[in-house]
Amino acid sequence: MNTAAQFLVIGERTNITGSPRFAKALKAGDWEACLAIARQQVESGANVIDINVDEALIDGEATMVRFLNLIAAEPEIARVPVMLDSSKWSVLERGLQCLQGKGIVNSISLKDGEAEFLRRARLVRRYGAAVVVMAFDEQGQAATRDDKVRICTRAYRLLTEAIGFPAEDIIFDPNILTVATGIEEHNGYAVDFFEATRTIKATLPGARVSGGVSNVSFSFRGNNPVREAMHTVFLYHAVQAGLDMAIVNAGMLGVYEEIPAELRDRVEDVILNRRLDATERLVALADELKQSSAGDTAGKPAPEAEEWRRAPVAERLRHALVKGIDAFIEADTEEARTLYPRPLDIIEGPLMDGMRVVGDLFGAGKMFLPQVVKSARVMKKSVAVLTPYMEAEKAAAGQASAKGRIVLATVKGDVHDIGKNIVGVVLACNNYEVTDLGVMVPAERILAVAREGKADVIGLSGLITPSLDEMVHVAREMTRQGFGVPLLIGGATTSAAHTAVKIAPTYAPGVVHVLDASRVVNVVSALLSPEQRAPYLAEVAGKQGQLRAEFEGRQGKRAALPLASARARAAASRWAEVDIPRPEFLGARIYDPVPLAEITPLIDWGPFFSAWELHGRYPDILQDPVVGTEATRLHADALRLLERIVRERLFTARAVIGFWPANAVGDSVEIYADESRSGTLARFHFLRQQLEKPAAQANHCLADYVAPRDSGRIDYVGGFAVTAGHGVEALAAEFRAAHDDYGAILAQALGDRLAEALAELMHQRARQVCGFGRAENLSVEDLIRERYRGIRPAPGYPACPDHTEKRTLFQLLDAPAATGISLTKSCAMHPASSVSGLYLNHPDSKYFAVGKVARDQIEDYAARKGLAVAETEKWLGPYLDYTPAG
Repeated sequence: MNTAAQFLVIGERTNITGSPRFAKALKAGDWEACLAIARQQVESGANVIDINVDEALIDGEATMVRFLNLIAAEPEIARVPVMLDSSKWSVLERGLQCLQGKGIVNSISLKDGEAEFLRRARLVRRYGAAVVVMAFDEQGQAATRDDKVRICTRAYRLLTEAIGFPAEDIIFDPNILTVATGIEEHNGYAVDFFEATRTIKATLPGARVSGGVSNVSFSFRGNNPVREAMHTVFLYHAVQAGLDMAIVNAGMLGVYEEIPAELRDRVEDVILNRRLDATERLVALADELKQSSAGDTAGKPAPEAEEWRRAPVAERLRHALVKGIDAFIEADTEEARTLYPRPLDIIEGPLMDGMRVVGDLFGAGKMFLPQVVKSARVMKKSVAVLTPYMEAEKAAAGQASAKGRIVLATVKGDVHDIGKNIVGVVLACNNYEVTDLGVMVPAERILAVAREGKADVIGLSGLITPSLDEMVHVAREMTRQGFGVPLLIGGATTSAAHTAVKIAPTYAPGVVHVLDASRVVNVVSALLSPEQRAPYLAEVAGKQGQLRAEFEGRQGKRAALPLASARARAAASRWAEVDIPRPEFLGARIYDPVPLAEITPLIDWGPFFSAWELHGRYPDILQDPVVGTEATRLHADALRLLERIVRERLFTARAVIGFWPANAVGDSVEIYADESRSGTLARFHFLRQQLEKPAAQANHCLADYVAPRDSGRIDYVGGFAVTAGHGVEALAAEFRAAHDDYGAILAQALGDRLAEALAELMHQRARQVCGFGRAENLSVEDLIRERYRGIRPAPGYPACPDHTEKRTLFQLLDAPAATGISLTKSCAMHPASSVSGLYLNHPDSKYFAVGKVARDQIEDYAARKGLAVAETEKWLGPYLDYTPAG
């Protein structure tokens, strides 16, 4: 059930042999273009990026090192794992020395014999990486099913028995070879791959299977529609056979059931080797498609736009739901009410028929999230018409016989709920009764409502790091109170690993991490199915056990440097020469209100589409062959609402920025009352990277970008707090009152985008205040991509993971009075559409991730902040490289 949902896409466009654009940029030394290609792969949905720089005229080792170091400084790229791909072991080893976190080596094989195979495998294991094992041996490449299985089995036994290589870190590539070449013995290559994959997954426990999908279609180079169909059909069958991941261009994948029937059948004949003349038939069709690719639509009558309005009312209701059309829904519902014996019959009949179609299409990837939310709007408006009549009959208030009852809540201390709202809509569209308790909900209320409403599932959401501890608390309370229903965990800060290590052990009846809204229906369906629940929870428990074992195995594998050694490797600056600009004012300056029209040009639309689970880089996403049409509609709806928000001043934007004299003292920064440093107003405390790096790389800390007190120079640190959130929830509530979740989520998403755009605008003004920004001549794209001097690190983010530093910042800025932003006990900002952080102007300042920190640094940090070690461990739990006592 979940195999396809867990399938990993490995982006191939940062491979010099797979992307002419990447090859050209790499050879020209255009690193910005190379990074843009990597970023686009991630934005397009790649779960891993494959990096190959093998080329005769390129220094592979130096190029790999430089590109990986550049990627490490790009948060948008660095959030996904890297697959190092090279035929040269020296390039792979240099790459392994640069990676932070767990990487994948592609590849090793038996072609050079067992001794060399095991030598390289030992090195891979020493670096803590997973490895792709190619189905090659001393006799060459495996082509048949039996040879693929034989070589992979031999490699597996050598790795696991001879050197104790973890089975879960072995990824076999049994060679996807080209079909439809005209050579008869090649016709069975795809079937051989499928059968070999099934055998490997059944007989080699823990191992995974991957492959390079574009190989299968090389016979049809130049005919992208046919190649796309071949990739889609191949993956459809390969995933069913057990394929876990594949190197593929996500842009050349379609939806299996949406491939034109004739093309799909002929491709399937080739892939499954069903006919002797399969190749000839596909070649003939490919030629026809190529000739007609210019489009021969002239002469075909356009479908009548309102044809569906002449259909019977039940069909009209179903059509409106599937298409998300709410213009006629009240009138059609009233008409249906006169034809059906009871209002409930309309819900259980045509309305639920339509929603079942919506659920099926969404699950099959044929509908996208914005369309589903529009369908929910139609459903709610129709139910609203019927509810008074059902209440009069003393029927269930607007509800058909639901599949199950779900209680959702954003946990105490957290205010973000866009993702949770989307999950609720998707579940409601699939006939689940959803009770959404909103934000900042304490455990006692969540469990009281769940018990009173006889909930079948409880779902928790959170965005900030402290929410993870609150989720553990809720799980423990569920155990204490004797709950037996499954617990779902979701939100930006959560992960499958954290759920397995920290939450699942505290609640035995079942804890499941849900990656995004598209997965939730399958998960809940399995949990509430008498037949599927036990095996599904057993599968989840098995994977969580494996994640816990991997986590424990990683503890101490990459030993953290002693704090003193990490500090000795701090980034060095020649402070006598560094340009330190003096701001034109000191203290805080308030901007209230900031005209919305000044903010809108700086909106970064990329994260807006991601919030709706439409992945791609703006504006390219509007032309995307898969999601482009729906992305364009969504963008148009957003622009219309944005124009209304600006025209009617529905949101109020406020900002405060400030600058203060400052100096670094160790890994902390002192903020002074004046430039004579006569008094200390506050101190910011920062963490330093502790993982060992290659000798040429520094162990960074934000304090390194501020002049040390003993340098003899005064420096300046800035801070900001901005919000566009005043008015967002009122508008969202207005939409919800009109049964329009689509509009409500749209309003919240625009609030977040405006807040981020306001942060960009105020940073631009801050650079101008400091002088160096006046010489900037940057486009909007340059600003959004942060192509300027200086950074604005935010507490709670990778370079400064401690949310409690917001308290110091808010005190300095008097942010609550200046902007109306408040902090919850967990240091979440309210309103949710708010951003805060620091301004650091050092010419070499950059973003980075602190990563895991050791006990000696936690003790030092706790002492600097005047906190107990246990309290510090609570706030920084996800970043500890050890398990705290108790």
